[in-house]
Amino acid sequence: MGLSELVKTKHETLFLKDKQRNRSLRLKKGWIMGIVLTFVIATISGNFVKYPFFSVLGVMILSILLGMAWKWLMGVPEVASSGITFSSKVLLRLGIILMGLRLNLEQIIAAGITTILIDVSVIVFTITFMLLLGKLLSIDRHLSALIAVGTAVCGAAAIVAVAPLIGAKKESTAISVAFIAILGTIVSIFYSFSYGLFGLDQTEFGILTGATLHELAHVIAAASPGGDISTDTALLVKLGRVVLLIPVAIGMSLLFNRHKEAKSYKALPVPWFIIGFLFMCIVNTYLPIPKAVVDACIGTSVFLLSMAMAGLGLSVHFSEFKKLNLQVLITGVTGSIAVILLGFILVWLL
Repeated sequence: MGLSELVKTKHETLFLKDKQRNRSLRLKKGWIMGIVLTFVIATISGNFVKYPFFSVLGVMILSILLGMAWKWLMGVPEVASSGITFSSKVLLRLGIILMGLRLNLEQIIAAGITTILIDVSVIVFTITFMLLLGKLLSIDRHLSALIAVGTAVCGAAAIVAVAPLIGAKKESTAISVAFIAILGTIVSIFYSFSYGLFGLDQTEFGILTGATLHELAHVIAAASPGGDISTDTALLVKLGRVVLLIPVAIGMSLLFNRHKEAKSYKALPVPWFIIGFLFMCIVNTYLPIPKAVVDACIGTSVFLLSMAMAGLGLSVHFSEFKKLNLQVLITGVTGSIAVILLGFILVWLL
């Protein structure tokens, strides 16, 4: 190899290294930008919620609405998506873990049997109903299954967990996730505005919210107008549904692969943050923590959850509805309405 070729190769190597370094730096800046954006929106929401009209919504729903408005009016750089996702996923779970300091084991044990009955009833009914409805409307069975588990269990997490186990296409997974995120956001905003109109007390409203909404973020946001009792109750009911993700995923895999080779379950997302939540409950039950420390942790929890809600609002893509046909819309909306009606029945019965 000649001297000129060596020099050329060295320049190409340096160019590639600079390109990779610039790309890495750009991604880090984008990650920080996304987190800072959710921080700013959560801060604005925290100040707005002090005024009469906005206080009705609560800081969680307000953060979602401001996030959606920000994206619609000013847009969001693509590079910031990783930071926004970090806020809506990781900070959400950290906020939930810290929220465990508001509860103790006695409350969890007392709600145990009732919570299990509610969660199992909701999941079995919703999945069965939506699969049958999807079959009646001649929808791709994989797509209807993903929307069903997203509605019944825990939104996007359930969809992503079940998709590879039933052999769903990437397009079906993407459409299902987008649809459940948008529909859940709409229903959570409706719940927030409707609190007080249902004739339910704080505990009953929490049960209804935790049993019928799609994502953890939707549940926490919608329950917040009912105060701490509604939020704590809703979280317990919802976490019960999250815990049932693994048996639901295995059951769906068996249903779709009866005549095929069994799928691997190694990719199933174990909801470890629930262990953190329970640990905080144990700490609050058995350790003498100063009230000032507990209040500070809960305040941090609320702010982290507000950042997560802002991330959720910034992530809403209404354009995804264009990819959905009428049959899929009917299945998703009808299934959500059916599970809400079931929620009212369960509240009345239990």
